[in-house]
Amino acid sequence: MSQASPASRSFDAIIIGAGQAGPPLAGRLTAAGQSVALVERHFFGGTCVNTGCMPTKTLVASAYAAHLARRGGDYGVMIDGPLRIDMARVKARADTVIGNARAGVESWLRGMAGCTVIEGHARFEGPDRVRVGAELLSAPRIFVNVGGRAAVPGLPGVTEVPFLTNRSMLALDRVPKHLIVVGGSYIGLEFAQMQRRFGAEVTVVERGPRLIPREDSDVSDAIRAILEAEGIRVRTDADCIRLAPHADGVAVHLDCKGSETGIVGTDLLLAVGRRPNTDDLDLDKAGVKTDARGYIEVDDSLASNVAGIWALGDCNGRGAFTHTAYNDFEIVAANLLDGERRRVGERVPAYALYTDPPLGRVGMTEAQARATGRPLLIARRPMSRVGRAVEKGETQGFMTAVVDARTQRILGAAILGTSGDEAIHGLLDTINADLPYTALQRAVPIHPTVSELIPTLLGDLKPAV
Repeated sequence: MSQASPASRSFDAIIIGAGQAGPPLAGRLTAAGQSVALVERHFFGGTCVNTGCMPTKTLVASAYAAHLARRGGDYGVMIDGPLRIDMARVKARADTVIGNARAGVESWLRGMAGCTVIEGHARFEGPDRVRVGAELLSAPRIFVNVGGRAAVPGLPGVTEVPFLTNRSMLALDRVPKHLIVVGGSYIGLEFAQMQRRFGAEVTVVERGPRLIPREDSDVSDAIRAILEAEGIRVRTDADCIRLAPHADGVAVHLDCKGSETGIVGTDLLLAVGRRPNTDDLDLDKAGVKTDARGYIEVDDSLASNVAGIWALGDCNGRGAFTHTAYNDFEIVAANLLDGERRRVGERVPAYALYTDPPLGRVGMTEAQARATGRPLLIARRPMSRVGRAVEKGETQGFMTAVVDARTQRILGAAILGTSGDEAIHGLLDTINADLPYTALQRAVPIHPTVSELIPTLLGDLKPAV
């Protein structure tokens, strides 16, 4: 007969959530001799492993394979007969990637000396106390790493129609006949292109005047052109979206300033942003402040307003990526265990959009740099003038860089093109090292690569007009 667990237990630290920041922080704390309770209520590995990066990029890889197969003739590779997508096998491959990664995280934590893994829903009962079911845990330090989930917009009719989010999209073992994507930003566009390549008819609906408005307009326009060239329909300026049931699926009514005012699809994906998983933690019982959107307010060291409580990852509103969540762990661990004074404000913003071709982005956009009023140097190079892109037959997109003319520091850059998500790191590393652009311009890169054109790009810098 198993022995009942004690009603309460004390630890040196409690970590709520097994996402990207929690497990490595448990590793550092236990290695320093501290006792740690790590609480996870659902799947180990967080968003990245279960509903984000790993499964979606696995699906993107399958979609890319389908795209290349259709283009086989361009490379002299002939495929006899029509292409067929076995969506059940595509999904099974993604499920395997998820399962292996999830099991790896859980096995690591359960085998970690000094770490007690507790499965259940954690709720605060005070600034140093957390309840999980019938058990009360206490610790002088508590780290919240609970991630986020898809936001469901309050569109008229949203409660009357079936819809998908990024999470439920991963459960599909079929290709939608006609997928309507509401939301023309990063998550929506990745799913739109992926499903189009699997064979779905796809329409993207965006309220704003252009796709991914966070980017410069030339990037937005280029991505729209790439998607439309693959047969994806895009409706922008859709400022009165209304949803309704339809015999064939879902009707999306919209006002696109004189264009088509209604679309009927078999499936609807809502991709209009994320919200933090903080609404059911009873944060008020600990006195932890959140902003109007539910994000835990933190300072530049990721500490909340309550001494002894930190927030890491998507729930703190200071980054929405796996790499920023992991960096949150690095900052907290360095400050608490290594005597350093690292700050979130020192982090250089960088991310990628995993359409094909991908977008790699670092630092400021051109619009943001111009808004500072400083003198700028700007360069741009089409991917059609990058030898590696020509050799691969993937010449869509361009690369661009913005430099402070006085300090010679790179302020920002973007590479929309094949391997752009990898090549951008040369520029990112130069910014992180606080080196002038001339240091990268003088590098001798490997040929043939996409990165080899970055020194050439920087050699083309001209004063902004």
